[in-house]
Amino acid sequence: MTSSTSLTYRDAGVDIEAGDALVERIKPAARRTMRPEVLAGIGGFGALFEISKKYREPVLVAGTDGVGTKLKLAFEWNRHDTVGQDLVAMSVNDILVQGAESLFFLDYFACGRLDVDTAATVVEGIAKGCELAGCALIGGETAEMPSMYPDGEYDLAGFAVGAVEKSAIIDGKSICAGDVVLGLASSGAHSNGYSLIRKIIARAGANAPQTIAGVPLKDAVMAPTRIYVKSLLSLIQALPVKGMAHITGGGLTENIPRVLPEAVTAIIDSKTWQLPALFKWLQQEGQVVDAEMHRVFNCGVGMVVIVSAADAQRAMEHLSAAGETVYRIGTIAKREAGQAQTVVV
Repeated sequence: MTSSTSLTYRDAGVDIEAGDALVERIKPAARRTMRPEVLAGIGGFGALFEISKKYREPVLVAGTDGVGTKLKLAFEWNRHDTVGQDLVAMSVNDILVQGAESLFFLDYFACGRLDVDTAATVVEGIAKGCELAGCALIGGETAEMPSMYPDGEYDLAGFAVGAVEKSAIIDGKSICAGDVVLGLASSGAHSNGYSLIRKIIARAGANAPQTIAGVPLKDAVMAPTRIYVKSLLSLIQALPVKGMAHITGGGLTENIPRVLPEAVTAIIDSKTWQLPALFKWLQQEGQVVDAEMHRVFNCGVGMVVIVSAADAQRAMEHLSAAGETVYRIGTIAKREAGQAQTVVV
C-alpha cells in the first residue's frame, strides 16, 4: 500500500502572497499615470481604454520592445531603478517618430522567484516613464516561473499604443535634398549596445574608472533612456516635421535610412556635436573604430528630426525651449548611385 501527499502551487515554488503584495505596491504608481480615457485598468482581466473624440480619423500605432542585455548589469550591480523607464522609452519613442501620441502602456515582468521589492522598483520606474510620456500604465503581467530564470534575474517586455490623425502621419515621404537634420541629445547609451559595453567593462576590469566626467561609472552606464514624447509632440503642433528617427540598435547609420526616401541620403557631420565622455571612454578602452561606434551606439544623439531648411532655426529654438539639447547635425542630399543612405563624416 502506498501513500501520497497532496501538492499545492506553493510546493512548485510560486509565492501567491508575494504577487498580491506586488499588486498593492504598484497601484499608487499606476494611478499617477491615469488618463481620462481609461475606463478600467490594473486588476481586471483586461484593461479598457476609450479613444478620445479629439481625433477625427484616429490611426493606432503600436510598438513593443525590451531592455536587452542592460538587464545583466542591473542584476550584477543591483540597480533596478532605471530599467523600467528604459522599457517605456524604447516603445514610446519608436511610435513617436510616426507622429503618435502615446495613449497606454502594458508591461511583462517574468522571473523565477518573485522578489517584491525588486519588482516594485522596476514597475515604479515603468510608471515614471509613463508619466514622462503622458501615457497610462493600464495593465501588465507578472509571471513567476520557477526554474525558468536564475535567482535574482528577470526579463522585461513592454507594449505601447498611441494614436495619430490619419492626415498627420509622419512617414518621411516629403523629405528632399536641402532639408536639415537635427539631433537631440541622448542621456547616455540608452538601451542599446550593451553586449559590447559589458565586454568593454569586463575587459577594463580593475582599471575601469570610478567616475566619468565626474559621474560615477555605474550611474553613467545605467542612466535611463531619455523620453522625447512631450517636446516632439509640441514641435509637431508648431511646424511641419518631415521625418524622425529614434536612434536605437543600429546607431545613426542604420536608423536614419529607415525614414528616408530612396532618392536621398543624409550627410551627418560628426563635428557638430561633442562625443559624450562615456562614449569616448568606451571607444578608447574597447578600441572601437568610428564606423562601428556610429553603427552600434547613439553617440550622444538619441533622436533625429528632419525639417525644411526654412523651419530649422525655429525648430531648434522650440526644442531648446522645451528642454532639449539640440544640434544641427547634417543635411539631406541627392543620393548618388551606390551611395549609403546615411554617411557620417
